[in-house]
Amino acid sequence: MPDRANQRWSLDFVSDAFEDGQRFRVLCIVDDCTREALATVVNRSLSGARMTRELDDLIRRRGQPDMIVSDNGTEMTSHAVLRWCQDTGVGWHYIAPGKPMQNAFVESFNGRLRDECLNEHIFGNLAEARKIIENWRIDYNTQRPHTSLGGLAPVVYANLNRATRPASLELRKGSAQQILTATKSTEKNRNGFHT
Repeated sequence: MPDRANQRWSLDFVSDAFEDGQRFRVLCIVDDCTREALATVVNRSLSGARMTRELDDLIRRRGQPDMIVSDNGTEMTSHAVLRWCQDTGVGWHYIAPGKPMQNAFVESFNGRLRDECLNEHIFGNLAEARKIIENWRIDYNTQRPHTSLGGLAPVVYANLNRATRPASLELRKGSAQQILTATKSTEKNRNGFHT
C-alpha cells in the first residue's frame, strides 16, 4: 500500500456515448494513497502520445510519481508511453491480463464515475461532457467522504498526509550527504577497509 502522495498513480479508461450515439473516452488518473482523482481527460479518442502529454502536464502541477499502474491496453503499451517512461524515469507496472482488481483503486473510481456521473447525464457534445465530468471530479475530491480515508474527502486527507509527513533532510537543516558520510565511516568491507 502506498503511504504517501505521488508514490503510485493508477490509470484506466472509461467509455460512454453522446446523445447521438458517438462514443467518447475518459482517461482517469488516481493517486493510490490519497484517492484523489488527479485527472479525468475527456475526448473522442486518446492515443498513447496524448496520454503522455496529459501526464507531463499533471507532473508539472503536482510532481512526478514513482510508479504508474495500468492494464495492457494498446495506448498503455505504445511506443510513446515506453519512450516517456525512459525519458522520465517513472516506473510503469502492467497488471496481469484479465485481472482488473490488480488495479483496484482506479477501478473503484471508475465505478463511482459511471454510477454517479456518466449514468446520470445525457451528454450532447464534448464540451458539455468535459464540464460535467470535471465538476463531478472536483466534488469527488473536495466534498465526498471516503471510508478508506477515515471519512475524509481525498483533498482533505492529502493535505493532512502532507502536513504530518516528516520534512526532508534538507528542510530539517540536515543533509543526506552527512548521513551517507557517517554510514560510510562505520562500514568496512571484508578486507577491513572503509567502503
